Amino acid sequence: MSRLGVNIDHVATIREARKIDYPDPVEAARICEKAGADSIVCHLREDRRHIQDHDLRTLKKVVKTKLNLEMGASKEIVDIALRVRPDQVTLVPEKRKELTTEGGLDVLSQKKKLKAVLKKIQKKGIGVSLFVDPDIKQLKASRQIGASMIELHTGSYANAKNKKVLKKEYVILKKSARFAKKIGLNVFAGHGLNYKNTRRLRNIREIEEYNIGHSIVARSIFVGLKNAVKEMKAIVR
Repeated sequence: MSRLGVNIDHVATIREARKIDYPDPVEAARICEKAGADSIVCHLREDRRHIQDHDLRTLKKVVKTKLNLEMGASKEIVDIALRVRPDQVTLVPEKRKELTTEGGLDVLSQKKKLKAVLKKIQKKGIGVSLFVDPDIKQLKASRQIGASMIELHTGSYANAKNKKVLKKEYVILKKSARFAKKIGLNVFAGHGLNYKNTRRLRNIREIEEYNIGHSIVARSIFVGLKNAVKEMKAIVR
C-alpha cells in the first residue's frame, strides 16, 4: 500500500497573494492529516514565495505524521533545516525565475557538494531524499553519495502530449523505480501528478510514496480539502 504526502505550498501561495494571514497552511496540514495524509510536504524557497520560516517552525510542532521539507542545498536553508529538524528533507534544484521545480537534481555534476550536505543533515538524524529525474546515471550517483531514498521527478510523464509519449515515459519511470529499488533506494514519486495520471503509476509497485500538492489544493476549491485528500488517498491505495 503506497503512502500519500500532501504538499501544502499552494495554500501559502494564495495567502501570499494578498500578504495576509489566511489561508493558513498549518491549518491545512491539520486537515490533511485528519483526512488520511501520511506526511506533510512543504518547500522553503530562498525567495520565500509561499512557505515562510514561521510556517516551518509551527509545522514542526503540530505535524503528527511526517514533515518533509523540500529545499535547495544552499547554506542558509541547510542551516534552517538543521535548527528545525524536520523528519525528512528532500533536496531539490531551485531557480529563482521558475514557476515550479523544473526537472530533477543533477547529482552527477554536484556529487562532492551534495555528499557533504547529505552527511551534515543525516548526522542530525534527519532522513534525506534526492529529487531526481528517472535516469539510471542519476540514481547510481545518488546511491554513491550516500542517499537511501529518492523521489522520481514525474514531470515528463505528467506532461505527456499523447498516448505514445505517455507510454514511453511510464516505461522509463517503471525501469527507474525497479533499478532504484534494486540498488537499495526507497522510491517516492512526485510532480504534476493528478487524479487521472496517478492511477496508472499504481502498477509500479516499487513506488512507496506519492507527494502531490497542486492538484489536491485545486480540487479542494470544489470539494473541500478533506474530501480532496480522501479522494487522492483512495487512488494511491
